[in-house]
Amino acid sequence: MTRKKILGSHVKRLLSGVSDHGKKHLTEVETDLIQTELLLEEAIDKLTSSFMAIHTAVGAQQDTINLLLAGGTPSAEDGARLSAMSDEIGAHVNTAITSMQFQDMTSQLIDRTLKRVTGLREFLGTLGSHGADIVPEAGSEEIVELLGKVSMALAIQSLELRSVLRKAVNQQHLESGDIELF
Repeated sequence: MTRKKILGSHVKRLLSGVSDHGKKHLTEVETDLIQTELLLEEAIDKLTSSFMAIHTAVGAQQDTINLLLAGGTPSAEDGARLSAMSDEIGAHVNTAITSMQFQDMTSQLIDRTLKRVTGLREFLGTLGSHGADIVPEAGSEEIVELLGKVSMALAIQSLELRSVLRKAVNQQHLESGDIELF
């Protein structure tokens, strides 16, 4: 193989590798952001439902209290309903609190997304700093050697980043058990 072909092959492999690496991480960033959005939407829906149910239960409880304050005598049914409303309100408050667990999961997703962006920036920085070492007067063999070093440095960075990001984000789903986000 001629020097020119060897050089072209190394440049092609390097550029393809950088492109593939960047696209993979940006796709994962997009996935993490979509998962974060879904978690937030679900939590907000649950919180809204819980607070509306609490409002309704407190309103019904207040009606019975108003009857008492007006000197009326609540029926046995009113007393039982008043007692049951306390349990109902407690259940709605528990649901609201459970719905707020999204914060931990979204924090994990955002942290992972930031690590991906930082890793990609460092990856491109490595490429830029090694690229600056290539001088126009350099011979093909020198360029091939430098491209080999760049490829090795980028491969190491890529493996290190992958090992940091390997953890999945786990959540206790708000209704139906464990879900693992990738």
